[in-house]
Amino acid sequence: MSTDSIEKLYKNFGILADAKDKLTEHEKEYLEILTAVKGSAKEKRLASQFIARFFKHFPKLADQAIDAHLDLCEDEDIAIRKQAIKDLPTLCKDNTEHTPRIADILAQLLQAQDPTELDVVHNSIMTLIKNDSKGALSGFFSQILNGDDSTRERCIKFLGTKLKALGHSVITKDAEDLLIAECKKVLQDVTASEFHIIMDVLAWTKLGSTVKGQQELIDIAIEQAELTVPFKHTNLEQCSRIIECIKHALPFFNSQTNSSKFVSYLCVQVLPHLSLISSIEGRDTQLEILKQLAELSEFCGTLEKAEDKVQQLYNVLITFMPLPPDTEITEVPKLQFSHVECLMYAFHKLCKQTPEFLIKDAEQLKEFKLRLQYFARGIQGYIKKLREAINGKSEEELKSEENQLKVVALKTTNNINTLIKDLFHSPPSFKSVVELSWKIITNSQKTDKAVSGHKRHTPITFGNDSSENKRNRDDMKNNKRELYTPPSGKYSSNISSNYGNRGRLRGYKQGGRGGFRQRGRSSWRNKPY
Repeated sequence: MSTDSIEKLYKNFGILADAKDKLTEHEKEYLEILTAVKGSAKEKRLASQFIARFFKHFPKLADQAIDAHLDLCEDEDIAIRKQAIKDLPTLCKDNTEHTPRIADILAQLLQAQDPTELDVVHNSIMTLIKNDSKGALSGFFSQILNGDDSTRERCIKFLGTKLKALGHSVITKDAEDLLIAECKKVLQDVTASEFHIIMDVLAWTKLGSTVKGQQELIDIAIEQAELTVPFKHTNLEQCSRIIECIKHALPFFNSQTNSSKFVSYLCVQVLPHLSLISSIEGRDTQLEILKQLAELSEFCGTLEKAEDKVQQLYNVLITFMPLPPDTEITEVPKLQFSHVECLMYAFHKLCKQTPEFLIKDAEQLKEFKLRLQYFARGIQGYIKKLREAINGKSEEELKSEENQLKVVALKTTNNINTLIKDLFHSPPSFKSVVELSWKIITNSQKTDKAVSGHKRHTPITFGNDSSENKRNRDDMKNNKRELYTPPSGKYSSNISSNYGNRGRLRGYKQGGRGGFRQRGRSSWRNKPY
C-alpha cells in the first residue's frame, strides 16, 4: 500500500469537502479519486465512499463515476464489494435520473452467493426504492424483462417477499401504476412460480381492492388458464395450470364479479373426465377440482345452456351416491363425503338456474331420491359418533389436529344432510345456506389451509367400522341392490427447474436476453405448486 496514495486521496477529499460553492471547479481532484479504484484495498474502500459523496456535483462525469464504482462492485475482495454495494444508492440520492440504472445494477447483484453480501444488496435495493420507488422499479423490471433467467427469477422473488414490507406509503401512485403495467408484461410469458408471485403482487396493489381491478385479476387468471383449449385428462400440466389459475381468481369473485367462465369450463370440459384424472403422491387432484367448483358455484353468474352444465354435474354426483343394494349388506360402502359435499353444494347452487331439471323426469327424480335416502342413512350414525367425540372438549383440545379433522368431518356430513333435505323436498328446494366445511379452518385458525394448498384436511370417507356396519345393516336390511364404491386417488406435482448461468455485471449495458432459454407455456412445469 502506498502511503502517498492514501494521503493524496485524503487531500483530494479535503479539497472537495472545503470547496463548498466552488466544488465544481475541482474536477481534477474528483477524477483522481476515480482512479483510486485501481489501487490498494484501502484506497478502493475510500474511493467507494468518496465517489458517492461528491457524485452529484460532477454530472458531466456521471458515467465515468458509475463505471468506476462498478469496478468496485465486481472486486475479488468481498469487503470491497460490500462497501461499494452499500454506497451505490448514494449515487442517486440527489440525482434520481440515475435511479433506474443503479436499480438495474443492483438487480444483477442479487446473484451474489455470499449471504452477508446478499443482505447488503437487499438493503441497498430497499434504500433505493424508498428514495425513488418509480425509478427503482423501472430499473428492476428492466432486468426482469430483458435479463437472464437466473436474474429474472431472483428479482421476481425479491419483489414477492420484500415489496409488501415497504407498504403503500413508499410505493407511490405513479410507482404502483408502473408496477401494475410491468407485471402485466411479465405475465405474457411466465413460469408457474413466477405466475404465483406476480399475481400475489398484483393482488396487493389497488387492483385487489376495487371491483374493476378484481375483474382484471380474474381476466388474467382466465387468460393464463387457457379456457379456449379443450381439456385432456392426460395432460397433467394443463390440469395443474387450471387449478392454480382458479386458486388465484377465487378470492376476487363476489356479487359483482362472477365465476361463470370457470364454472362452465369445469362442468363441460373437466367433469366428464374427472375419474380419469391421474392422482400423484401427496395430492388428490380430483378433490381439489371439486372443491374449487364448489367455491366457484357460490358466485356463478347466469350460465348459457345451464341445463347442460347441471346435467354433467349430476352425472358425476350420482357416481359418488350409490343406490341401495338389492340384498342384505355385508359391509358399509366407502362413502366419500368430501367429494359428495363439493358436488352436492355445486349442484344445489347451479340447479337454481334450471329448477325444472329434477322434476321433468319422474323416473330420474325417483332414483335420485333413493340415492339421497340411502346416503342420508349412511351418515346418520357417523354424525352421532362425531358429535359424541367432540362434545365436552375444551377450546384448547379442539385445536389438536385429530379433533380439527373431526370438526371438519362433522361439518361436512351436516352440510350433506342439510342439502339432502332440500333436494328431497317435493318439488326440490334450493333455499338452505351452508358454509363449506373446509372454510372452518380459515375461521378458527386464520389460515385458509384448504385453498392455499399448504395443508388440506384428509378426504372424509365412511366405511368398515363394525358398529356402523351393524347400524346401517339394521337401517337398510330391506334394500336389495349391489354396493358401489366410487373412484378415489391422490395427486401431487413434482417439478424441477433449470436456469441459465450468471453473466457479468457489465451486461446491464447490453440489454436483451441473448442465449438464455426461451420461456414458453411449457415452462409452467418448471416449478412445483
